[in-house]
Amino acid sequence: MKVLVDMNLSPRWVGLLNGFGLQADHWSAIGRVNAPDSEIMAYAAENNYVVLTHDLDFSAILAATHGEKPSVVQIRAEDVNPDKIGAQVAAALRQMESELQEGALLTVDSSRTRLRLLPLHRT
Repeated sequence: MKVLVDMNLSPRWVGLLNGFGLQADHWSAIGRVNAPDSEIMAYAAENNYVVLTHDLDFSAILAATHGEKPSVVQIRAEDVNPDKIGAQVAAALRQMESELQEGALLTVDSSRTRLRLLPLHRT
């Protein structure tokens, strides 16, 4: 699985995720640092990445567009330091890999994970 780490997360996430056997790239190594979220989403969809972010705008884009790709993993924790929550995020990525390959929104916080399949529908 390929993971595209958003600008709002440290590039250190790349090393951590690669260490867990995932292929990860930080957006800063690929595109403009001030690129809009829509550009990051389009790139991720075209190149089969799952987006890892701390930004709620990505899930809002999925909801507004009823998008089916790319999958998005949101970290909803106060401390997004990879040393603090990285192992939990990597485990969730591995556990939900097949759903993320198909299209999903995965939310990870310090106490749980929540998965919603794409496209998102109002509940």
